[in-house]
Amino acid sequence: MVVELLADRGQSRLSRHGRGRSDLAQVRVGPGPGSRVLLARPRSFMNTSGGPVASLMDYFDVPLEQVVVVHDELDLPFESLRLKAGGGDNGHNGLRSLRQSLGSGDFLRVRVGVGRPPGRQDPADYVLRPFGAAEQPHVPLVVDRAADACEMLVLDGLEQAQNAFNS
Repeated sequence: MVVELLADRGQSRLSRHGRGRSDLAQVRVGPGPGSRVLLARPRSFMNTSGGPVASLMDYFDVPLEQVVVVHDELDLPFESLRLKAGGGDNGHNGLRSLRQSLGSGDFLRVRVGVGRPPGRQDPADYVLRPFGAAEQPHVPLVVDRAADACEMLVLDGLEQAQNAFNS
């Protein structure tokens, strides 16, 4: 949802790119000429997203330190955001796939809090289900804030974005 919003803001559409098994859009972020950014949404399952991302990085010659990954985070309450550089996968299969395929976890991250599943619900089932009725009205605001965080991260750097969005 965040990648789709960033594409919309950049007056672009995500379109299929066979090489990376992903949907891509090139946009500019920021006022004036801004910064050119390649948005990618792997067409694979989250737990195998590392391969498509590595393929795109190779094809477009993108260094690891310029990769920004937006992902759900069970360890953060719903609606919260945290930005960071590097780290482990903490049991997140998508991050594990990225770390394995890229050979490192030293990429930038926009972690979007989804909270822990209730009771003994399987975390995988929890993150794959649609948002509940109580969460639904808040989702557009969370997505908007996460997109804002991505833009600030690209334009102003990690420290400034963390100061603005890590709550």
